Amino acid sequence: MSVVVRGVSKRFGRVPALDSVSVEFLPGEVHAVLGENGAGKSTLVQVLAGFIVPDEGSLEIDGEPFPLGDPVAARARGLAMVHQHFTLVPAFTVAENVALDRAGSLRGRLDLAEATSEARDRAAALGWEIDFEARAGDLPVGAQQRAEVLKALCGGARTIVLDEPTAVLSPEEADDLIRVVRGLAAEGKTVVLIAHKLSEVARAADRVTVLRRGRHVATALVSGTTTDQMAHWMVGDRDPVPVSASRAPGRPLLKAIGLRVWGDRGNEAVRGIDLDLAEGEVLGIGGVDGNGQVELAEALAGVRPFSGGLEVPGAARVGYIPQDRQTDGLALTMSVEDNLRIGHEGDPGLSVGRFWRPRAVRSWADALRERFDVRSAGATSLVGSLSGGNQQKVVVARVLSQRPDLLVAVNPTRGLDLKAVDFVHGQLREAARAGSGIVLISTDLDELEALADRTVFLQSGRLTDRLVGGAA
Repeated sequence: MSVVVRGVSKRFGRVPALDSVSVEFLPGEVHAVLGENGAGKSTLVQVLAGFIVPDEGSLEIDGEPFPLGDPVAARARGLAMVHQHFTLVPAFTVAENVALDRAGSLRGRLDLAEATSEARDRAAALGWEIDFEARAGDLPVGAQQRAEVLKALCGGARTIVLDEPTAVLSPEEADDLIRVVRGLAAEGKTVVLIAHKLSEVARAADRVTVLRRGRHVATALVSGTTTDQMAHWMVGDRDPVPVSASRAPGRPLLKAIGLRVWGDRGNEAVRGIDLDLAEGEVLGIGGVDGNGQVELAEALAGVRPFSGGLEVPGAARVGYIPQDRQTDGLALTMSVEDNLRIGHEGDPGLSVGRFWRPRAVRSWADALRERFDVRSAGATSLVGSLSGGNQQKVVVARVLSQRPDLLVAVNPTRGLDLKAVDFVHGQLREAARAGSGIVLISTDLDELEALADRTVFLQSGRLTDRLVGGAA
């Protein structure tokens, strides 16, 4: 079905998220929407799905006006959305999550087998092996993403909106999702793809629309443009990133011998590994998600029990950038300022005894917002109201401002735009140059190549010197 947005504008306080944006999404096409963090991409697709009511503008489906702000009506009309942050109920099985999503369209008593039959058939047709009886919260993120896609495909969906679907996926999982997306377009469905990685857009999309600071910049056939042109439309000219001269690694900072870590289900996620890290060194750990990366990161950061030997100097400050910013990295109902000052308790520049110095905290928080380009209406804005990329900037800003001796970072540039990735990479290099030891756990091979002094891979809970396909 064709979906047309005409002159849509939306402001959040003083911040214009969309400024008179018009765009047309056509059946049989994958239409990518690009832009920096805060450019208005997520706001646009949430208008499409009925979750946000714009201040101005209209929406047409198949040439007919469609009411705004009604997600139930949008879904009933065949428009389904896969959100950037998963909407699965962690304690429910995959089958129960699919049934819950369809509960409003089923009559009488809920039959779990009937409610999930379409999803099971879809999974088989796509070549996906999904355990429908497993709890959603126990699945690796790649499997959760597939469950979200299956939910969207069921119930006669004709337009599928995917908001940053590859942000947490390994390269292999991203390739598979692109295969699926292209297949949906071949079926005649309308696919709207929110993305950051230009290489993925070049492979997945037929058409691209670029937003910048809430305004429409360009719409073009992907075949008629280049990734360099798309990058220029997104962010203008990118300044070269200054690369500080690396320093020789200093004294030993971390040493693990026979480290074993158990997952939430009691499974042995990390199986007796040895690793070491020196001051000023970046150790990269790659691999397909679900092979023990999160459990290892939490053990190194001191937030998950483990067995075996793990030596870190007693006075070392440990910083942690978790994989899931919303669950583990932020207090969404608190302000940007409140989230930034977590971990700075007792800082003599910000507090006196147990009491904060409000003016000093506000000035410091505003300086961090500016330095890390956190786009919000102000330091008092709720962090939950920010775009995903700006939420990630808050986490990175808070952790790096603590100047940790040991930094454990899991996919630290997830959901960031090109300039923000460049900036965060520069900050990580600078932290290493200043003496921080960094354990960089990333599914992005380009990121590992750009930052790591040496790289190993985690496969089925064990370390190897090369990448092997497949999750545990």
